[in-house]
Amino acid sequence: MELAILANGCFWCTEAVFQRLEGVLEVKSGYTGGFVKNPPYREVCQGRTGHAEAVKITFDPHLISFKKLLELFFATHDPTTLNRQGHDLGSQYRSGIFYTSEAQKTIAEDHITALTTRMVFQQPIVTEVTPFDVFYEAETEHDNYYNDHRDQMYCQLVIQPKVEKIESIYQDLLKS
Repeated sequence: MELAILANGCFWCTEAVFQRLEGVLEVKSGYTGGFVKNPPYREVCQGRTGHAEAVKITFDPHLISFKKLLELFFATHDPTTLNRQGHDLGSQYRSGIFYTSEAQKTIAEDHITALTTRMVFQQPIVTEVTPFDVFYEAETEHDNYYNDHRDQMYCQLVIQPKVEKIESIYQDLLKS
């Protein structure tokens, strides 16, 4: 098994996308990339910890590759907006890949270069590619958030379109 640590805005959105993929064994919401130990959600949301909302993905590389995870990562958020995803503002919503090996670093950098060369996005990609240090799991009420709260307006307006996108475009990658 391998780990991928990705940040692309609200971790509820990111969790909902990746937990649907074949080969993904677990997705945990949490915080990484900051300077406060064991940060609480409220402080992260206020931008006082330096942490990004992120997910820790445990995956089987024989069933899904890190590169494929990155493909979905870039397909489900805007990597060209610095410290922002939609209405979510602040460094806690930044786009980041926190690599766990030199191989992941190379794959991430090559993927960004390929997206840039193909001009997939109109603006420059600002996704940070930094070494993984520590991951603090979010409070349990954030686990499985979308699946447990689909009737909430945020889930319907923000998360549901991302889930529908991967369900339509990446059908071959979904759990049966």
